[in-house]
Amino acid sequence: MGLREMRVVPDSILRKKAKPVAEMTPRLQTLVRDMFNTMDHEDGVGLAAPQVGILKRIFTVGVGDVRLCFVNPEILETKGEVLDIEGCLSIPGETGIVKRPQYVKAKAMNENGEEFVIEAQNLLARCILHEYDHLEGVLFTDKLEPEDEDFEPEETDDDYLISLNFLKKEK
Repeated sequence: MGLREMRVVPDSILRKKAKPVAEMTPRLQTLVRDMFNTMDHEDGVGLAAPQVGILKRIFTVGVGDVRLCFVNPEILETKGEVLDIEGCLSIPGETGIVKRPQYVKAKAMNENGEEFVIEAQNLLARCILHEYDHLEGVLFTDKLEPEDEDFEPEETDDDYLISLNFLKKEK
């Protein structure tokens, strides 16, 4: 089980924009496995490659039964707004209130180079958008809302995955 060293603020790599992946190689597949292991080891629900020192457009998520790798992700659509508390493995011990869309539709490749489109809401949408921000060099602390000592997270249902469709490659 490979674990990667977590980069934490103020590490400058966390502020850099990640580069697209030209092709999935065995070395990058090993990186993805290590990222899942590291995410699990750190009790996270997501991890972006820059957080382990690799400036590639790759992140992993693990919310409920959904465990996916996103390579070269694109955000196709967002809807709604939800305030909730976020934290980050690269900013240990710090949390804050962040407004994010409740729904996201994204397209990416998995670690095997298969394209997929996912529609997600609630926690999974928040996780995808948080990790996508890492690929842009943006941290959740850049998006903090004013603290309200009486803040209660908005009630959302437990449904987080709307659809996941793998796209067939045209030959």
